[in-house]
Amino acid sequence: MMRSPSWSLALLAAFAPLAVTASARDAAPIAAPDATGQRYKIDEAESSVSAKVAFFGLASKTARFPKMAGDVTIVPGQTEGARIDVTFDATALEAPDSVTLSRLRGEKFFWVEKYPEVHFVGEDLTLTSATEGTLSGQLTARGVTQPATLEVEFDTPPLTAPEGDAIVFTAKTTIDRRKYGMKSYQLIVGNKVKITLSAKMWPT
Repeated sequence: MMRSPSWSLALLAAFAPLAVTASARDAAPIAAPDATGQRYKIDEAESSVSAKVAFFGLASKTARFPKMAGDVTIVPGQTEGARIDVTFDATALEAPDSVTLSRLRGEKFFWVEKYPEVHFVGEDLTLTSATEGTLSGQLTARGVTQPATLEVEFDTPPLTAPEGDAIVFTAKTTIDRRKYGMKSYQLIVGNKVKITLSAKMWPT
């Protein structure tokens, strides 16, 4: 039995909206996952940063920055969106003796009267294991900003940390002090400075 052309056209017209709807559904972009991160605040009382430099090529001296404030954002399950923003109070800098302290706080080094803060912002976290990796960002000291990459280690996997728990981490890097305008006493004080940040952070 042959069907008339008008019947075929009617059938196509009836199913056309369904075909368009299915096509549009298949072409629709998949919604991005919620990237809202867990925010943490650095516990100043449980955190510190040290700067170690060679002295006369035989020994070393270490300065400390005991006062700091900072925030950390970690997105559960992914490294994208991780961020750290921490500021160290250079005026509170501590040194092993009064002469070193005076020099470090003075114009030839940190010049704390003019530049009272040291600032680091990191936004590129790469994990090489569940608890170790690198964090790249910008370090500002004595009014100069330079790229810096920190080797980081967490006491618990940061991407799967239990909600409400504190996280302890260490971050290490080595900088060339000359790049920050600290060029004095090169025959006495080494140019490479080893920086270690030990911090505890609590979710907010």
